[in-house]
Amino acid sequence: MNSVILLSIVLFYFAVLLSIAFYTSRHSNNESFFIGNRSSKWWLVAFGMIGTSLSGMTFISVPGTVGSKGFDYFQVVIGYWLGYFAVAFILLPIYYKMHLTSIYTYLERRLGAISYKTGSLFFILSRTLGATLRLYLVIKVLEKFVLEGMGISFELTAVVILGLILLYTFRGGVKTIVWTDTLQTTFMLLALIVCVVYIMHSLHLDLAGTWSAMQAKGYTKFIQSDPKHSSFFLKQILGGAFITIAMTGLDQEMMQKNISVSNLKDSQKNMITFCFTLLVANFIFLLLGGLLYLYASANGITATGDDLFPTIAMNSGLPFFITVCFLIGLVSAVFPSADGALTALTSSFCIDILGMKRRTDIGEKQKSRTRLIVHNTFALVFLICIFFFRRIDNGSLIQTLLVVAGYTYGPLLALFSFGIFTKRSVRNEFVPFICLISPIVCYILKQHDKEWLNGYCVGTELLIINAGIAFVLLLLSSTKMAQVKSAENL
Repeated sequence: MNSVILLSIVLFYFAVLLSIAFYTSRHSNNESFFIGNRSSKWWLVAFGMIGTSLSGMTFISVPGTVGSKGFDYFQVVIGYWLGYFAVAFILLPIYYKMHLTSIYTYLERRLGAISYKTGSLFFILSRTLGATLRLYLVIKVLEKFVLEGMGISFELTAVVILGLILLYTFRGGVKTIVWTDTLQTTFMLLALIVCVVYIMHSLHLDLAGTWSAMQAKGYTKFIQSDPKHSSFFLKQILGGAFITIAMTGLDQEMMQKNISVSNLKDSQKNMITFCFTLLVANFIFLLLGGLLYLYASANGITATGDDLFPTIAMNSGLPFFITVCFLIGLVSAVFPSADGALTALTSSFCIDILGMKRRTDIGEKQKSRTRLIVHNTFALVFLICIFFFRRIDNGSLIQTLLVVAGYTYGPLLALFSFGIFTKRSVRNEFVPFICLISPIVCYILKQHDKEWLNGYCVGTELLIINAGIAFVLLLLSSTKMAQVKSAENL
């Protein structure tokens, strides 16, 4: 009976999203799909971006890491916080000055057509893998704890969820997502706070008592001082900063929402407000993780990692309203990342690969039909990736996500860095090969790091190493510009 009620809640939630999509997509066109007609409110974008950045991965996987790694992840979060300032005051001014719809157009104007296409393809690869990893995790939880008892398979769940996401994104695009993300972020944060407060109450702990109990178990340690360790604090902070620059500042999904704000000043307000809020939200997720492990220990629950939060919320005898809060929070956490990614990938492919914005030989109706085909095709690609991740699931996907980002965003970071910080021209014919060589070298290094580097273990700084190799290769193969134009003057 509970499974039927929970499924009904999920379907009702989708009905609300569809209603918002119907309202916001009235009189929509390609411009509203791609950048929301540059009329989004900065505070609305800032709040909605919290849900996009946290995702179902944070909701489930981050609390699950506390048992084995303590607050290690907060070192990365501090790095994220620093990285958002670089995005706000280095990258956003460039995007607004150039009036970009796709941020990768910068690479075309500064470095050339091949660099532009290469950067776009690396974004498409990166965002596809990242978004489907997040979506897979939530579908797995829904299937295991809600739908399995009703005889509904993982495969059918994946198909239905992607179909529902298509329904509310295919017309409105960014214009719709700014509003749906706001709704979903609200529900996710409310669910997080309710779960924290209730578990503290059930353990008869206040905030100080919770912190003391977590300290006694070793859960609150977050400074790793061993330089050879993969979680050494400088590695984590630097890695986190560059992950933010790459996964936010050089990511069409995240920047598409930022540049939908009418002016640079408001967009920067959005970014700074967002980064402070995200710092607090991630700390609460780690606090929740410590509470979950304390609750599990007190009640003889053996689940760990990604299974911890779902097991306690769904199967531990907690009141049904906590189960409902968890489910709504989970669903709210996953869809801001999945719907935004689908829209951003459609935008990037249409603008960067197909050149839709500059095509004058086809009308708006034909462009809309093409956009719809691309949108549906990416949904199919998402489905294939989800099935693939089901086969390789290792039980803690947040670390997998950071490793994937290290390999795929490195070349993109190198291309933008070369364009912004040098006054040289690349040899465009070499760019695709350089962008493939650097991740391959990093993969080989990662497999042999302890052996080759005297026990040193590569962690989140993998992204920096990857970008550094690509940057050096770009520099070695570069030539002097015939006519120097810095990024700011383009």
